Amino acid sequence: MSQQLISRSADLKQLRDDGYDIEIRSGHLLVKSVPYVNSKREVRRGTLVTPLGDVSGDVTHQPSEHTAYFIGEHPCRADGSILEQIRHSSATTALAKNIVVNHMFSAKPKPEGRYRDYYHKMTTYVALISAPARAIDPAVTAQTCAIVEPPDDDSPFNYLDSASTRAGIGAVTAKLEGKKIAIIGLGGTGSYILDLVAKTPVHEIHLYEGDALSNHNAFRSPGAPSLDELKQRPLKAAYFRGQYSKMHRGIVAHEAYLDESNVGDLRSMDFVFLCLDRGADKQLIVERLEEWGLPFIDVGIGVDLVGDMLRGIVRVTTSTSEKRDHLRKRVPFSDGGVENDYSRNIQIADLNALNAALAVIKWKKLCGFYQDLEREHCSAYTINGNAMANEDQA
Repeated sequence: MSQQLISRSADLKQLRDDGYDIEIRSGHLLVKSVPYVNSKREVRRGTLVTPLGDVSGDVTHQPSEHTAYFIGEHPCRADGSILEQIRHSSATTALAKNIVVNHMFSAKPKPEGRYRDYYHKMTTYVALISAPARAIDPAVTAQTCAIVEPPDDDSPFNYLDSASTRAGIGAVTAKLEGKKIAIIGLGGTGSYILDLVAKTPVHEIHLYEGDALSNHNAFRSPGAPSLDELKQRPLKAAYFRGQYSKMHRGIVAHEAYLDESNVGDLRSMDFVFLCLDRGADKQLIVERLEEWGLPFIDVGIGVDLVGDMLRGIVRVTTSTSEKRDHLRKRVPFSDGGVENDYSRNIQIADLNALNAALAVIKWKKLCGFYQDLEREHCSAYTINGNAMANEDQA
């Protein structure tokens, strides 16, 4: 993906063709081996870094940010005094898991106020940083024409995650990398969980669902299948894999329900989302996950028709090694009856989406992505009171 971005973006290709040692890493553009002068009047080389926050597919467009970052000592003039022309701030900062910078620069181009493209931006900064070094040693240059082997592209995405880059949260987002996630059930809430998890850098997403996509699913799931697609009655697992594989690699469709014959598949997962209402099947899965010590979240919606309005509760129940003793009083294992509101099957797209969002937020808290002060293992949102209750704290 990174090599495609370079070859298909005229500005990045020009940087490479002009002999600059460039690399795309974790959504950032790096120009390496940039000569500069340190405070001891020594010529050193550092790395110039900018977020690639302005990308459409696999092509860059005009950068919106004029600032840049630097790895190395702060560049100085030939006499060893700080190069104030670009100075902004200095702090060792992790822009991503594998990018730690030391300084932030600010040099707004005049009279435009914005750089035309990334070639304009990076070469402008290189010229400012390198000028004092060339005054000491006219032979030094950032155009090293280095021969660089293209790195193996192990990104879970088919295109660059510029959202995390633009927000400057690459290091936080990296906490989600490398994980294997299972989503069991894609009837409503599960499909929205897929929508949200597919936008994270997890390694694999396994979908377990044996049912076919029908009209009622279309009205409580993300996206909009066509009439022709619905007529074909595709299995949900294959259908949603097809939709989200456009963005995320490593989505695996298991076109079956989980039972004794295949529940062992879950043993290799890092986290499981339970989004099914079949109580007997759920009980089997829960017992196995507890036996294997795996964390999981069970979701549920209970909705009643009262007169001509709806009321209900959206529930997220979490089970981890820290706390499991609450689960059986929170999660129904029956397939019907008065106690199982979920069996009434009143589901609305916005409630499914909310249920999924609350579940994914909790999962991200467990991963250290979001701060978690409550450490609740069950939360319930009451619709008519617009109230959230946090219970079963670890």
